Amino acid sequence: MSERIAMCFSGGKDSALALHALQQSGTYRVETLIATVTDAYDRVSMHGVRRALVRDQAASIGVPLVEVVVPPQSSNKIYERAMGEAFDRLYEDGIRRVAFGDIFLEDLREYRERQLAASGLECVFPIWKQPTPTLAGSFIREGFQAVAVCINPAVLDASFAGRAFDAAFVADLPEGVDPCGENGEFHTFVWAGPILPRPIPVARGEVVERDGFVFCDLLATASRGQTETRL
Repeated sequence: MSERIAMCFSGGKDSALALHALQQSGTYRVETLIATVTDAYDRVSMHGVRRALVRDQAASIGVPLVEVVVPPQSSNKIYERAMGEAFDRLYEDGIRRVAFGDIFLEDLREYRERQLAASGLECVFPIWKQPTPTLAGSFIREGFQAVAVCINPAVLDASFAGRAFDAAFVADLPEGVDPCGENGEFHTFVWAGPILPRPIPVARGEVVERDGFVFCDLLATASRGQTETRL
């Protein structure tokens, strides 16, 4: 039998790839998705995606979503306390492992392992150390569809915000920018693909600069059950 696990899920491409790998493995069964949400903005932390859209993703995937709520400019202490409480509840529910979409940042992996160990949990990294050009290519070839929703303007032109994450996007990345944005160069929202039986209907909204990042707002364009997507 496959093991019940939870997964930290941002709604972006790395999360989608990791979840897809878990679904295909047969070793694990993801029973809970965990997203960090900034309460005053009603959006997924860092990515800036509307909370409702990640809820729609979870509904399409068919896995319950747990939202860990933090305030704007949350301190590490507040974030760790909120996440720790969520991890403690997972342990009480019989979960022993949590999956992440991290790829090669060793310090981040060590941080997650320490954080989960405090709650008696272990980490799973389904796409760890896979070459990011290969992962980006697999994402596109396998039929995933995503939009760049957050850009770091220190390394990427603001015009990348709102672009589809496709072969042209990857080809246009400046030298030194990771094809999966693993160093925080950009973040995405996945609106269609193998993990989503029902695509998430969205359209591009306003592009704004806030807190040193450029965000492209995504707007819901149709009610549940409809598949129209304007991008």
